[in-house]
Amino acid sequence: MIYILIIFKKLLHKSAKELTANSCFLIAVCLTLAGCDSFVEVDLPASQLTAKTVFEDAGTANAAMAGLYAKMRDGGLLNGNSNGVSCNLGLYADEFDYYYAYDVSNFYTNSLFPGELGVNDIWNKSYSQIYSANAVLEGLDNSISIAEANKKQLQGEAIFVRALLHFYLLNLYGDIPYITTTDYSQNSKVSRMPADKIYSLIVMDLNKAVELLSEDYVSPERILPNRSTATALLARVYLYMGMYPEASNAASSVINNPLYIWETDLDKIFLKGSSTTIWQFMPNTSDSNTAEGSLYIFTSGPPPVVGLKPEFVNAFEQGDQRKTHWTTEVTDGVSTWYHASKYKQQSTTPSSVEYSIVFRLAELYLIRAEARAYQGDLIGAKEDLNLIRTTAGLTNTTAVTAEEIITDILNQRRFELFTEFGQRFFDLKRTGKLDETLSASKTGWNTTDSLWPLPALELNSNPNLNPQNPGY
Repeated sequence: MIYILIIFKKLLHKSAKELTANSCFLIAVCLTLAGCDSFVEVDLPASQLTAKTVFEDAGTANAAMAGLYAKMRDGGLLNGNSNGVSCNLGLYADEFDYYYAYDVSNFYTNSLFPGELGVNDIWNKSYSQIYSANAVLEGLDNSISIAEANKKQLQGEAIFVRALLHFYLLNLYGDIPYITTTDYSQNSKVSRMPADKIYSLIVMDLNKAVELLSEDYVSPERILPNRSTATALLARVYLYMGMYPEASNAASSVINNPLYIWETDLDKIFLKGSSTTIWQFMPNTSDSNTAEGSLYIFTSGPPPVVGLKPEFVNAFEQGDQRKTHWTTEVTDGVSTWYHASKYKQQSTTPSSVEYSIVFRLAELYLIRAEARAYQGDLIGAKEDLNLIRTTAGLTNTTAVTAEEIITDILNQRRFELFTEFGQRFFDLKRTGKLDETLSASKTGWNTTDSLWPLPALELNSNPNLNPQNPGY
């Protein structure tokens, strides 16, 4: 199946028959442990850990999961660098312009191809992380020495991560395999599943995660998922599926949780201690801040890599304080550029003040507003929508009909959630507005660009993944 497993096989110089489930499991666990850093307090033994040893001790089991979070933060879909989906989909849609002088971004020109390194990187690293999550689950299933409460929390975290990564892969690549095992012989022959089947598996995993995860945070800094984290993703998934009562109820479950308190100061929302944060990644050192801040912020032009499109910045409604607080203008007196400034820190500080936020409360209000509008609860929808608007310094919505309210909600999502893990691209896609929006602003846009190509290496190594997506 996934190309990373073939690499494992070559490294071990084993044949497919010799690469047993146990050896695959051990590799995944060891690679996960190798990624541990400041997410975890325990010191791991220098010697190679066996899978059995890892899951005989709560400290090393927690370290295995912490290492997986570090890998997610630093590589693959959710990393905040130029190869993560926040940057790539900002370029792919209509949030960013590309300035890097030594390269041409195929994401920016919408000219991806099956051998595209960025496409391969996200696919391979995501499935590697899914594989590691499955390894943790199998290790926990076989453990008899870890306390039940700790085991349930770790199982919930691993299942949540598996669902989260599959959700993004589905919305980028279309039909995909849903991987729930470390069995190489099984994984090497997997086929793609239709989207409705993938969504049903994601929902099943998330409901299981909700059952297993603690209501409170294991870490006070909200760096480990809790029950509301899984519920927040479930609300998003239900919205994408058009299951509006379920989306509204899941969003309400998070909104009504007293752990989360609405913040009206726009400059405090992206601080590490924000009361609206649901889940975030801790930086890799105690004086580091976010990769997003390092990537997006510049003090002189032109930008080193990316800058916000002037068309996007100019589209903010008059008086919208998000433009003032979350975007910054840089000029040399002749030309003008803009950068995202949700995160304010470009480099290190005496101690970290910003973590990379993956889920936050505003999205849940917007999910519930949209779900309510589709159900005909226009009063409730406007209440949620107006909370977002008034926090941004805007007056209450003038929308009256359900269609008008939904249009305003989607507009608020554009300016509330920009640069946050491709929300803009996914919103255009799920509402059927990709072609009309991006064909008007991007000369390279084609209808088939709604999906990324499957990596050529994957199709070559496993023909069951065919056919390639249309247009590639």
